Formats: sequence, C-alpha cells, structure tokens
Amino acid sequence: MAIKIEYHGHSCFVISVEGYRIALDPYDGHVPGYAPLELSANEVMCSHEHLDHCYREAVTLTSGGINPFAVEEFVSYHDDAKGTLRGSNTIRIFAWRGIRIAHLGDMGCVPAREIEAALQNLDAVMIPVGGTYTLDACQSNTLIEAIQPKIVIPMHYRCGRYGLELIDFIESFARLRNDVTWYEGNTILIEKKMGRQTAILKYNDPNVWQEI
Repeated sequence: MAIKIEYHGHSCFVISVEGYRIALDPYDGHVPGYAPLELSANEVMCSHEHLDHCYREAVTLTSGGINPFAVEEFVSYHDDAKGTLRGSNTIRIFAWRGIRIAHLGDMGCVPAREIEAALQNLDAVMIPVGGTYTLDACQSNTLIEAIQPKIVIPMHYRCGRYGLELIDFIESFARLRNDVTWYEGNTILIEKKMGRQTAILKYNDPNVWQEI
C-alpha cells in the first residue's frame, strides 16, 4: 500500500493511488528551463492563482473514478505580511489508509499554530525551499524540525538552468540536511513504514543533475 508521488518541476506534482490521479500546482510555459507541461489527471488542485501554480490548461482531465483521498485544506499566506504582498496560499493534507502527505504550496511565512499542529508527523511533505516568494532554506528546515515528517520533498527551487531566477538553488537546502537522497527519477512511493530522508526528486530531463 503506497501513495505514488511524481515530480514534474517547480512545485508541480501528480499524486496517485487506486488509479486516481491529482495534479498539484501545474505551471505555465514561463518558468525558466522547464518544458511545457503535458499531464493527465482526474482532477487539478492549485495552492493559489498565480500562473506558475494554476495553469490548469496543462492538464488533460480523465473521467471516472472517485477520489480516494481525504483532503484537508488550510489557508495560509504567500508572504510574511499576512497576504498583503502576494495573497493567500492553500496548504493541503491528503490522507489514505493511514498515510498522510502534504503539499504546502507557496507558503511564505511560519504557519499558524493550528496549522503546524495539523502538519505533525506526516509521512511526506512537499515543501518550498527557494526563498524570495516562499520560505527559504533555513526557514523550511526549521519548520521540518518542528513537524518531523518522515519524507521531505523540496520544491520551488533553482537547479542548474531550471527555476525562477530570484529563488535559491537546491544546494542551499541540501547542505542543511544530513539525510539527502538524490533520486535518479521523478517518482517516489510513500509507504507507512519508511525511514526518514530528504528526497530530492529529479525533474524528468536526463541532463538535470549534470547542470549542478
């Protein structure tokens, strides 16, 4: 029993179980380095309405099936000024058969106490680490230490020529972690009994690790 997580660059993932696929935060064609997205899923969920996170046109919707995930949503901020700079951001927790994973979207501030409580002891968390528009590497690492997820999957960073110019490189976050695994693929299976690790998934381009 496992939840499959596929990384498609920037903050975009497809999570799936029982044949049901949910695309998270698809981006448009203006994120440097990344090829235009062409995904298929049963539904799309976006953390906020910026085009590098809500380009629903990149996803071909497939009919049929019932969402097997229990989904919790929490409103947070895209900045550290209570949303006055970049608006709100939705955090989602997906649960299936006792496995809990979270996608934090473009979280730009320390979460409220009740949100931090809900994020405790996740089996996996997809967390932004690039700074400028979101939490930076140090802030994300501090949050990880507070909520203690088993699997940490960083997102919203630069890697070689991939990613927004004003955000930080993945190496800044990786240096803060002592449990990094650099994956050769873009997929990880999240099971209940897994050891702790920081899983840096590879964007689906054979040259990506050669550029860092």
